[in-house]
Amino acid sequence: MTEKRVALITGSSSGIGASIARRLASEGIRIVVNSARSEAVGKALAAELPEAVYVRGDVADAADARRIVTETVAAFGRLDVLVNNAGTTRFIPLSDLEAADASAWRDILDVNVIGAWQLTTAAVPYLKASGAGAVVNVSSVSATRALGSSVPYAVSKAAVNHMTRLLASQLGPEIRVNAVAPGLIDTPWYEGADEVWESSRDWITANTPMRRVGTPEDVAEATWYLVNAAYTTGDVLTVDGGRHIV
Repeated sequence: MTEKRVALITGSSSGIGASIARRLASEGIRIVVNSARSEAVGKALAAELPEAVYVRGDVADAADARRIVTETVAAFGRLDVLVNNAGTTRFIPLSDLEAADASAWRDILDVNVIGAWQLTTAAVPYLKASGAGAVVNVSSVSATRALGSSVPYAVSKAAVNHMTRLLASQLGPEIRVNAVAPGLIDTPWYEGADEVWESSRDWITANTPMRRVGTPEDVAEATWYLVNAAYTTGDVLTVDGGRHIV
């Protein structure tokens, strides 16, 4: 009997990460739920899934990043899928250059770029041993368009896209590396930004072919596809309801 695959999903206590965890678990994959905080919520999600554990750790911290991976392997004996979903932002108008100070840049790049890099490099030996390792990075449409919650955030996601391609070129054929690039998704990130969220929701609904904003489940479905797309690597899959074509 083939041993079940194992997926580590960073930043998965809620929102997109939690939906990815549920989607992969529904296909029989064993799950490691992770968050830097929200420990009670993360443990509750792990308890909800058929075969899952929770590992707390901050992907921006190098020691934590290595430990998250080693605890994953200690729990299940292998690692087949890494989803670099952990991310952060600050809501700063793109025109407000002074507010996007060095502190904002460091905080965002440390999690969104360096965190993803640290998790991936720590996971590489185990993903190679899997025989069919897969990495999926969660990016954003703001990586390629002049929009987003802040300039540092958009730049961080552009870096994630290019890192995806570079890693794919170096880690094949043992490991495939792809990314999903969501548009506006209804997640807890927008709590406390109600005015911004409502105006964005109305605009997207009116100007997107699918006539709605996205859900975490939409991103989870795209992630599931990339986890299994055996001849796809170095790709960035846009999940924005078709907004990028109009």
